Amino acid sequence: MNQRTRRILGLNSGTSADGVDAVVCEVSGRGEGMKVRLLGHLHRTYRPALRRRLLAAMAPAATRTEELCRLHREVGLVFAEAGRAVVRRMGLRRIDLIGSHGQTICHLPPGSGVTRGGPSATFQIGDAATIAHALGAPVVSDFRSADIAVGGQGAPLVPWTDWVLFHDMRRTRIVQNIGGIANLTFLPAGRGSDRVIAFDTGPGMMVIDALMRHFSRGRKSFDAHGRLAASGRIDSKLALDMTPHEELIRTPPRSFGREEFGVVYVERLLKQHARRGLRAADWIATATDATAATIWLSYIMHLPLKRRGPSVDEIILCGGGARNATLVNMLKRYLSMDDRLAGARVCDISEYGISDAAKESVSFAMLATARMDGVPANLRRVTGAGRRVLLGQVYEPGGAR
Repeated sequence: MNQRTRRILGLNSGTSADGVDAVVCEVSGRGEGMKVRLLGHLHRTYRPALRRRLLAAMAPAATRTEELCRLHREVGLVFAEAGRAVVRRMGLRRIDLIGSHGQTICHLPPGSGVTRGGPSATFQIGDAATIAHALGAPVVSDFRSADIAVGGQGAPLVPWTDWVLFHDMRRTRIVQNIGGIANLTFLPAGRGSDRVIAFDTGPGMMVIDALMRHFSRGRKSFDAHGRLAASGRIDSKLALDMTPHEELIRTPPRSFGREEFGVVYVERLLKQHARRGLRAADWIATATDATAATIWLSYIMHLPLKRRGPSVDEIILCGGGARNATLVNMLKRYLSMDDRLAGARVCDISEYGISDAAKESVSFAMLATARMDGVPANLRRVTGAGRRVLLGQVYEPGGAR
């Protein structure tokens, strides 16, 4: 792909499945020398009926192939409209490339209990050909399959982009995403991308959101700013059951999804504690605390921290959880309990010119650019892949390449 400055559209819907984030980025340079500037961002919320159908289709649900086929096309249309909307808002005549992650329906990584001895696999929907035709630009999609094909987890893939955006010669940083699933990227000071450590820490907002839907009878899908959690009491017995012990001790590489922490997980917790008389606020407070605790425990169990003394200079928060003040305060409280982490500056990714809602879409714009430039962007140490590979399939406006 020509190395001039390019305008790239990035599209993503995360594991919370609340809608599509569309961004336009200005990208110059190639590979690890890539420079990125966010020009615009738009969020297009899924219609309630479509979101219900998506959540109903997600693993471990058994879904008719006819419904999956329809959803694949419908989600592609929503992605295309979100892309058109952000391009129109910015007054652009054209864009050079589109990176579309799609909507994950099922993720079965190697080495996890959910594969049940079968082959690893991943499945994202959102027809890329529809997007390419609607916007008149090539689309890179299906980023995860190539990594899985060479023995990797297929996730997380954004650590390469985290290194490009945030590595520093003097500061050790953690980029902590708190979406439906929470994941971290550890960027040791002055080290190359081959020394990056990244993995899913456990549930992010997924359990909290599911409980909000349950207790509000579908009227609320998230705890705005953590207000309900702040009014509740953390229940120690429930907190113990909410701590994902098996997943927490699993040595990275590791990745999670709704298969581990989705509706089946939440319904089991609700059934186990149904007779205890806990208020909705107590459930939400405990789930919020469990997310913060799992993130902190993942740091001290799986990162190469010093035996004592400051080990991390900065923790950059992104994802929907970064806007949950109660969750952020709980995480800071846990960090203060360990002198290796207590001195770390905790900040929002917006300080670096990228909103927390836009960050994942920016990453897929970058991954699409790397694909077209012939740059492998999976990190073997992160995903466990047997080798570096190009990520994504390319769809031209006139058909697949």
